[in-house]
Amino acid sequence: MSDPCGVSGRRVAGDHSAGDRPLVGTRDERVGPLSDIRVLAIEQYGAGPFGSMQLADLGAEVIKIEDPNVGGDVGRYVPPYAEGEDSLFFESFNRGKRSLTLDLSTAAGRGAFTDLVSVSDAVYSNLRGDVPERLGITYRDLAEYNPAIVCCSLSGFGMTGPRREQGGYDYILQALAGWMTLTGEPGGPPAKTGLSLVDFSGGLYAGLAMLAAVHQARRDGKGTDCDISLFEAALAMLSYLGTWHLTAAYSPARTTLSAHPSLVPFQVFEASDSWIVVAAPKEKFFIRLATALQREDLSTDPRFVDFAARDEHRDALLAELEPIFRSRTAAEWSEILAAHGVPSGTVQSVQEAMRDPQTLARGSVIEVQHPRWGTVRQVATPLRVAGHHAPPARAPQRGEHTRSVLTELIGYTEGRLAELEEGGAFGPVAAFRDPTDVPTTEALG
Repeated sequence: MSDPCGVSGRRVAGDHSAGDRPLVGTRDERVGPLSDIRVLAIEQYGAGPFGSMQLADLGAEVIKIEDPNVGGDVGRYVPPYAEGEDSLFFESFNRGKRSLTLDLSTAAGRGAFTDLVSVSDAVYSNLRGDVPERLGITYRDLAEYNPAIVCCSLSGFGMTGPRREQGGYDYILQALAGWMTLTGEPGGPPAKTGLSLVDFSGGLYAGLAMLAAVHQARRDGKGTDCDISLFEAALAMLSYLGTWHLTAAYSPARTTLSAHPSLVPFQVFEASDSWIVVAAPKEKFFIRLATALQREDLSTDPRFVDFAARDEHRDALLAELEPIFRSRTAAEWSEILAAHGVPSGTVQSVQEAMRDPQTLARGSVIEVQHPRWGTVRQVATPLRVAGHHAPPARAPQRGEHTRSVLTELIGYTEGRLAELEEGGAFGPVAAFRDPTDVPTTEALG
């Protein structure tokens, strides 16, 4: 494959004063399917960092550009587990990345940024929809520095439309996209999902779009913009419910005990001690369920013989099933149903899920060492590519890699760094440090 956008990092950055011209941008010693991709991430909080972390887990070099005027990524300060500029929230969204402190509002900071653009593959951001244009990080703004650069914007509502200047947060977007009318018990107040699924899905969509655009840029030699919104991500996640409504005027509604809107049974059942989810998404599973319950007559009852019949006679079927499930513990039913090949799962706590035998067998919990927190245990990436295993790496300290990024990738000298500092590129106080000068747990008290 040709290398129009410098996959191997063989581009020369923009001009500077005589004798201080940047060197080629070489790649660090990363491994993985995305190890030849460099991303400049102007990101904060959850959605953007979640998406770029997936790329880092697959080997991409993700360089966070943090604004010294606001203390960097606000995620560093999210309670309850936060001390100074370190929070376990931030650790959960930023492992394996590098951090560079840079004030893009200054000429010096802007110059350093465009030099980095010249040796990178993508600029990835999650800012309000009108900000990328104002900040000058769209393809139109950056193409002169790198014609193959991909500029990926993840915002609340996108870069166009009447809401483009509004901030978008997961909870609000769940309300606007109809999710809260679907969650919870009938008759109860609107409810959000237990997780920030709009943020997470938006980050995944943005990462996928960026990768597609980088592939296109490498093929065609020309970069582009990606405009992803959390609102549209939330709409897209409505999936078949949206199709049913738009095509057949279906009106989604909440269901009792988290039941599927049309497949019966497919819901939570109360056992004698806790709860269990039982599903019959194929006809064969209902037949197996009837056998497991020692109620073979249910599978031949005309009211329950197929999907449509069971949906029509939902109440009658549940009246038969509910007392049966209350007769044994959730664990007992789980064993019985598994033996008969019926999809099911006990309702576990987060603590139980983290100790599930499948979690342990798949190595889904990883450990990283952190200078403040010591050993940080967190959930590993579910992205498994044969032959690649992302080595555990903590999230970066703010500005930890400023010096190494600027010297190694674009060849800045100590003199040039001093000029940038004087020009305010790193904020009012020097905000770059030696990458080996990371405080120890003892030093931080």
